[in-house]
Amino acid sequence: MSLRNDLIARVRETGPLSIADYMAECLLHPVHGYYTTRDPLGTKGDFTTAPEISQMFGELIGLALAQSWIDQGRPKRFVLAELGPGRGTLMADVLRAARAVPGFCAAAEICLIEASPALRAVQAKTLKGHAPRWLDRVEDLPGDRPLFAVANEFFDALPVRQFLRQGAGWCERRVGLRDGALAFGLGAEAPQAALAHRLEDTSAGDLVEVCEAAAPIISALATRIAARGGATLIVDYGDWRSLGDTLQALRAHEPADVLADPGQADLTAHVDFEPLAEAARAAGCAHSRVTPQGVFLERLGITARAQALARGRSGAALDDLVAAHRRLTHPDEMGNLFKVLGLYPTQAAPPPGLAP
Repeated sequence: MSLRNDLIARVRETGPLSIADYMAECLLHPVHGYYTTRDPLGTKGDFTTAPEISQMFGELIGLALAQSWIDQGRPKRFVLAELGPGRGTLMADVLRAARAVPGFCAAAEICLIEASPALRAVQAKTLKGHAPRWLDRVEDLPGDRPLFAVANEFFDALPVRQFLRQGAGWCERRVGLRDGALAFGLGAEAPQAALAHRLEDTSAGDLVEVCEAAAPIISALATRIAARGGATLIVDYGDWRSLGDTLQALRAHEPADVLADPGQADLTAHVDFEPLAEAARAAGCAHSRVTPQGVFLERLGITARAQALARGRSGAALDDLVAAHRRLTHPDEMGNLFKVLGLYPTQAAPPPGLAP
């Protein structure tokens, strides 16, 4: 049976699904889920992330984390973690760049938070020789030593609920059936305590997204950093507060119908950074200002790195490097769409490239 038929049967039996439940089934269903059945990255996949565009991205992330490690006294043992590590490309670039920092790699225990068996297999090949340890949840990360972590395009894949404002209440957007096919609909109007503060900046007809899964993850990261030290870099597309429908499906690098082929396309939504920052503060951890990716990378020296890589290149190789630099940093590309948030101990400096 296909996932579409599974979902139709479930709706008929128990009623319409929240958008969050629909996303979770599409992405992580144990048999038909998008992430459980494939490697979605690269030209043969459905989307490309910053580490796959250029080594410069991971190298600068690695050096930023290494500098935070130095600033916090070079702890002799720490966890180096990545949430949603894709093919392992980012971690490989982090480790290669960080080899230039004496003691960093030797002190690191590499932990990867990955739910996909298919991607775990790819990561094992990419990181052969580095002995990573795979964990199912952020909560499983060791809590007895500092934590230095990165989450690139991780939070955008977490399921969101969607609410349409009606007067002083909200109607939840759901996935139900129309003429036997999956279709969007609305639940009954009801107050939503978690959205009380959004009555100030929304009007009737506005749609707001809520990611309930994000706060516990941030809390787990921030609790460890507050207690033991470390830093986390969160890189994703989104903004301080969500407004509007950002749920999208991507298949073969092209937009697709969200409901057309459950489990066959990547589903994401823009990240709402305000609740991430609030969850960090509640756990006793400091956070940086939300900073555009282009600004962050320029502060870390991406242009100088690109110039160094350009030496000896010509023709298509040079053109590819120039295009990669532009794509990562230009405001019309990923430079402004993607944002960076840093978590760090209250008594420490923010990670390089970010301001408190």
